[in-house]
Formats: sequence, C-alpha cells, structure tokens
Amino acid sequence: MADIVYPPVIALAKTMFRVLDMRIRVEGAEHIPNEGAAVLASNHVSYLDFIFCGFGAQPANRLVRFMAKKEVFDNVVAGPLMRGMHHIPVDRAAGEAAYDQAMAALRDGEVIGVFPEATISRSFTVKDIKSGAVRMAAEAGAPLIPMAVWGTQRMWTKGRPRSLGTRHLPVTILIGQPLHPTPEQDATEVTAELRARMTELLDKAQREYPETPAPDQTWWQPAHLGGTAPTPEEAAELDARSRD
Repeated sequence: MADIVYPPVIALAKTMFRVLDMRIRVEGAEHIPNEGAAVLASNHVSYLDFIFCGFGAQPANRLVRFMAKKEVFDNVVAGPLMRGMHHIPVDRAAGEAAYDQAMAALRDGEVIGVFPEATISRSFTVKDIKSGAVRMAAEAGAPLIPMAVWGTQRMWTKGRPRSLGTRHLPVTILIGQPLHPTPEQDATEVTAELRARMTELLDKAQREYPETPAPDQTWWQPAHLGGTAPTPEEAAELDARSRD
C-alpha cells in the first residue's frame, strides 16, 4: 500500500512535539513486531490518542491503520487525512464492513489500531471493552498487543475545552506483552484478559506520571486517585444521557 500522506503527517506531528517540548515516554515498543500483522488495543482518554499510539509504533518503523468512527472521516479537514493514511472508518450501525477491511489489511501484514472501549472514557479508567480486537487477532493469527496512553486527556478530551498548545506536557505510552489468541479460545475470556492487561498498563502509567494536578486542574485525574473526574458509574450515566 503506497503511503504518500502518512509520512508527512508523522513528520509534522514530531515537529509539533518538539515545538511544544512535549515529554513523551514510550516503554515496551519492542513488543511491536518489525514486520507482519499485529493488532494494537489501547485505552481511550483523548481525541488525540491515535496520534500518540501511532507514535508508539515508530521505533518498530510501523504505520498503524486505526479504526475510527466514520464521523471523523466526514469532517472536511480530518476526513481527507484519515483516508490518505488508510485508516478504517467504522459505521456503528454496520460494523461488518470495517471488520472485513481490517481483516484484509491484517492479511496484507499491516498493523491495525483499535480502541476497544469504542468511546472516550470520561472516568479515565478502562471501560468495558468489545471483543472485535480479539476476534480479528485470532482470525488473522496475529499478536494482540495491549497499550495504554496517559496525559493526552489534558490536551483534548470529552466535555473539556481544547488545550492543544500546552507546553512541556508529559505523555506516557506503555506497550505490553502480546497475547496470541486463537479461534479455538473463548473470545469473551480473552477479551477479559485483554482488559485486565490494559488496566494494569494504565494504572502503571497513572502511578508513574511525573506531574500531579494543580488544585484547579483535578478534573484530569481519576476519582480513585483523588481527582474530580467522574467515577466509572457517573461516567456511564453521562454516556447514557448523551445517547438520549
């Protein structure tokens, strides 16, 4: 697959990271294979997560094809970029087409990026996750690699104003050891294991994060760590309300 758009976008992102003097920590990149199919499964706390998860695959020189809701592709600015980078639009009312497109990419040896929570977690904990990532990895015989990203919510997340020009911001990207699901395994059980590993990575990222919120910024810290982000139960209620 020819990549004309993706490399310049990566170069632009890296330039912006330098201009903003972002402190990006990537740990575990050795778990991403240098060649062949793989499925990356990350938590979701920000509208910018795909940029940073993709950055986490750079040490392996891999370009990640992310699955994202089709509304992003309808945007006049983001849409052409997403299509140019060969990301995969997901219509939640008809998800089979996106699944088939992702499987075709995996058969071609591509890396597919998935946010199994489907939507941003307002609580900044790992929500219940869907089984699509497990099913794709099992069908393709590809490693399923858990990831966690933390700090990106401070730039742009659900229900908060954008703060894209924040300087010196720490961002943590942790990549865990892969699972190797097979079609014979129970997808529900493997999905539970994937969620547990994602949660473990996120907990580590949050514990080791080099900054704590200022008194007027506790919104970006989860409730269980003393922040004022919604609890998982409150977040679920907010999500349900927004669907009404």
